[in-house]
Amino acid sequence: MNQKTLNIMEYDRIKQAIRGYLVSAAGQHELAKLHPTADRDRLQRWLDETQDGADIYRLESGIPLPKLDDIRPHLKRLALEAVLNGLELAQISRVLWTTSSVVRFFDQLADKEVTLRQLNDEVHELVTIPDVTRRLRTSLEGDGHLTDDASPELRQIRQHITQTAAAIRQTMDQYTRGKDAKYLSETIVTIRDDRYVLPVRSEYKQHFGGIVHDQSASGQTLFIEPQAVVGLNNQLRQNQMAERHEEQRILAELTALLDPYQHEILRNAQILGHLDFVNAKAKYAHQMKATEPQLSADDQINLRQARHPLIDPKKVVANDITMGQDYKTIVVTGPNTGGKTITLKTLALLQLMGQSGLFIPANEHSTIGVFDDIFADIGDEQSIEQSLSTFSGHMENIVSILAHADEHSLVVIDELGAGTDPQEGAALAIAILDDLGTLGSYVMVSTHYPELKAYGYNRPETINASMEFDAQTLQPTYRLLIGIPGRSNAFDIAARLGMPEQVVAAARSLTDQDSQDLNAMIADLTEQKRRVDADADSLQTQLQEATELHQDLQKRFDQYEHQKDQLMLDAKREANRLVDESRKRANQIIADIRKKQLAAGQSVVKEDELIAAQGALNALQQDTGLKKNRVLRREKAKHAFKKGDNVLVKSYGQQGVLMQQLDDDHWEVQLGILKMKIATSDLEKGADPAKSRKQPKATVRRTGSSGMSPTLDLRGHRYEEAMAEVDRYIDSALLAGYPSVTIIHGKGTGALRQGVTNYLKGNKRIKSFGFSPANAGGDGSTIVRFK
Repeated sequence: MNQKTLNIMEYDRIKQAIRGYLVSAAGQHELAKLHPTADRDRLQRWLDETQDGADIYRLESGIPLPKLDDIRPHLKRLALEAVLNGLELAQISRVLWTTSSVVRFFDQLADKEVTLRQLNDEVHELVTIPDVTRRLRTSLEGDGHLTDDASPELRQIRQHITQTAAAIRQTMDQYTRGKDAKYLSETIVTIRDDRYVLPVRSEYKQHFGGIVHDQSASGQTLFIEPQAVVGLNNQLRQNQMAERHEEQRILAELTALLDPYQHEILRNAQILGHLDFVNAKAKYAHQMKATEPQLSADDQINLRQARHPLIDPKKVVANDITMGQDYKTIVVTGPNTGGKTITLKTLALLQLMGQSGLFIPANEHSTIGVFDDIFADIGDEQSIEQSLSTFSGHMENIVSILAHADEHSLVVIDELGAGTDPQEGAALAIAILDDLGTLGSYVMVSTHYPELKAYGYNRPETINASMEFDAQTLQPTYRLLIGIPGRSNAFDIAARLGMPEQVVAAARSLTDQDSQDLNAMIADLTEQKRRVDADADSLQTQLQEATELHQDLQKRFDQYEHQKDQLMLDAKREANRLVDESRKRANQIIADIRKKQLAAGQSVVKEDELIAAQGALNALQQDTGLKKNRVLRREKAKHAFKKGDNVLVKSYGQQGVLMQQLDDDHWEVQLGILKMKIATSDLEKGADPAKSRKQPKATVRRTGSSGMSPTLDLRGHRYEEAMAEVDRYIDSALLAGYPSVTIIHGKGTGALRQGVTNYLKGNKRIKSFGFSPANAGGDGSTIVRFK
């Protein structure tokens, strides 16, 4: 991109506006190097970064970055094996601490499932050095001052300094507040040569003894260190020297800590500066309500309601500017002060901003091209030093443009052919436009010449345009009218300003009929365009109102759905509470029935009937899980059942095998010798027993009535076998309705005991457990109580 165009478009003012949002020296350095690019891949990456920054600014008010100084000189000194001072170390410490903070910030964004296009890859390059960062943060304050925590020795030395200084002041206060105060010029304690002294009148210099360190300009006051504090001052001085030596030692130690990480620290600083630059671009875009431009594959331009970024947003007029699809050349005609120059600058400057990876002040879905170069000839090119007229200055610039422009160039020229004879200037302007058309360049020019109005109709890929002028108020509206050439308003303006009618009529008669017809046609087109725009504005308003109404209705519907789901959830929770109470009562009744059967020695109620009744009660439990919980959905996706699968029937706590699917919501499950109809929601995939080693069963004493013993003996079993047996036994005991059982694991090495304890701690169905009494086995067995 040529520097002349950047200067004409005041590109540096855009960079200056961004600079106000930067907080780091590295960010300032990156901004200084910012320049438009024609590399599409690089440009898309820049725009992606800006979009990431805009999303983060919208969600989190930007990436949290403090003020960061330029640490490159410090790292150069470090490379020369110099010892860094406290301020230099503190500035490097701030970079390291910010690195850790930024990494945590982006980790939190990932947890919130914020999708970023580009910045995650760059943040992954940051290297955290926790130990070094912690040491520097502990040892240094922000201004580089070493803290007392830098070393135990430094803390002790400073404590001695504080104590000695307090003793000196206490002694000196006796002179300033006691009977000796009358010998002093002022009742204060001051410091000379780093030693505490008193301001003594010269005639009493022998009264205090000690050492004279200084005198006043008049000689009437001597600054004397009394003999009573000489020893304390000497001790204080020694402590201060020890403090400096210890500080130098600590600084050398901290410098040595950084030495192995020079490259990582420099790279961190560069990445933080880049993030600062992205932050600044996002904040600038937010400030001017800019949007991301889309890159056209064939260099089409479609700027929707484009605004010049350097004009007050309250005053700027937005315009639609399109180019590249039906036409590549726009010829803008119209009177002075109508906004032609600003429109040309808006097109070029927004294109420069977009090709710099910046958002542009235009409506969403605006499109820009990617040009190899942008050329501009705007303003007074007269040069006294080169003895060139205004016309010559413009021609010299246009000659250079014709020499370098091609089909990948955008050219904007203000007042093409101005500054010379109108007839020759118009002819020259037409020839220049023809040559640019031959080159295939994208062109937007402004002119006063009426001959170019016909040019816009006669040439292919060329269109006329004008700046709207309100004939009623005699003021420009600054709105760009594509497809309509500018008309002369001189006669209308003269008439409204009071020019006699006969003079205006005479002037009209002197113009040829073709010019009058052309002006009448333009006036009619302008009026039609005004009515169409008014209708479009009205339709846009109606569309906006309809959109707002739709959004409001959608919001209310979402609130209704949420409220309905919440009420359903509350109802299910209440139902579950009632089911829980009923289950507890039923379990109690079943337990009582078993006890009575055991006492009577006969079984009135069959075990499978009890299991079925208990399962029916458990089936009343309501699922209160959230339908939109993604974790839950992923978990449910794992539970796709098929015939032959091993499953766990959750309501019974029993393993079974799927026999056949009865319907969409139920399966036939083989539970031991029983076949039962079980709801799909009550099933969970279980481990395949065929894949596990066949494990010997533990020796269990059984009774004829209950079918299982209340005691499990694990002695003599291997650890893995014992844990599997415990799991099966607990399930069976719960199913049998036992209130408690005993597990005998023995003492031995304690491995089985610990394994049993860990298993019971993790089982939510266990109410409590503990070792048996001393007379019943002690810590060789564990008593388990169920909920």
